[in-house]
Amino acid sequence: MKTERTPLFCDADLAERIELAESQLIEATALAAHRRLGDGRGFVIPIAGGLASFADHDSPFNKVVGLGFGGVPTTGELDEIEHAYAAVGAPVQVELPHLADPEIGIALSRRGYQLESFENVLGIAIGNRYDVTLPDGIEIRPSGDQELDVWLNAMADAVAVPDTQGVPWREEFPRDTYIEAERDAAAADITRYIALLNGDIAGGAGLRTGDGIAQFAGAATLPAHRRHGIQSALLFTRLSDAAAAGCDVGVITTQPASKSQQNAQRSGFNLLYTRAVLVKHLDAT
Repeated sequence: MKTERTPLFCDADLAERIELAESQLIEATALAAHRRLGDGRGFVIPIAGGLASFADHDSPFNKVVGLGFGGVPTTGELDEIEHAYAAVGAPVQVELPHLADPEIGIALSRRGYQLESFENVLGIAIGNRYDVTLPDGIEIRPSGDQELDVWLNAMADAVAVPDTQGVPWREEFPRDTYIEAERDAAAADITRYIALLNGDIAGGAGLRTGDGIAQFAGAATLPAHRRHGIQSALLFTRLSDAAAAGCDVGVITTQPASKSQQNAQRSGFNLLYTRAVLVKHLDAT
C-alpha cells in the first residue's frame, strides 16, 4: 500500500493553508456545539487571520488557532479574547506554529502566556490515486449517521486506553466530554470510518477535505485489536478517498514521538512543523 514519493516541503504558504483549514474545522465544530447547547455562552472571534473559539465547558475545541500569517494581534484584540474567555471561566490556549511571525510569541510571553506543550503537524503530498489492498480480516467502511452513537462509543473506548509511547497528552477529558466534542465535530463535514477486524468493530477515524487539504481528523483502535494493522488500513483508505476528492496535501496532528506519529511517518508522512501550546490562566469576571 505504501508509495514512495518525494517528502513534502513546508514553507510559510503551505503552513498558512493548513492553519486556515484548521481554523475552518474548529469554527464549524464550535458552531455545532453552540447549536446543540443553545445557551449563548459560546463564541468564535476572528483574530489576526485566525480565530478564538469557545465551544463548550472543558471542550478540546476551546482554543485560539490560525495565528501567525495575518499579522501580529493588537493589544485590543488580545484584550477582547482574554475578556471573552475569562467571562466563561476558561483559560486562553493558543496553538502557535513555529513558522508563525516570531513577534506573536514575544507578544504573548509579555502578557503572561506560558509554554505548556507541543504538537506536531505531519503532511504528505497526495498522489493521483491509491490501490488499497487491506490485510485479510480487516474491513474499512464509511460510518453513517444511523450508527453515530456506535462510532462515538467505539472511539471513546479506544482513546480511554491510549498508547503510552512518546510525550503524553497534556489534556485528558472525561468520557462524556469527549463524546459530546466528537458529536460536534461530526457536524463539521467530517466523514467517519469504522474499522472491522474479523467482523468485530476494531476502531474508527475521521477525514475532512476542503480547498485541497485533507485533514486526518483522529483515528483510534480498541486496545484488543492493536498491532494488527488497523491504523495503517484506516490511513491508506482515507488517503485514497482524499485523492478522489482532489486533495493535494494530507495533514495529521500528533503528539511528539507518539505511536501515531511513528505510524504516519512509516506511511509516508513527514514532519512539517510544530505548534507550541501557550496558555494563560485567567480570573473569571
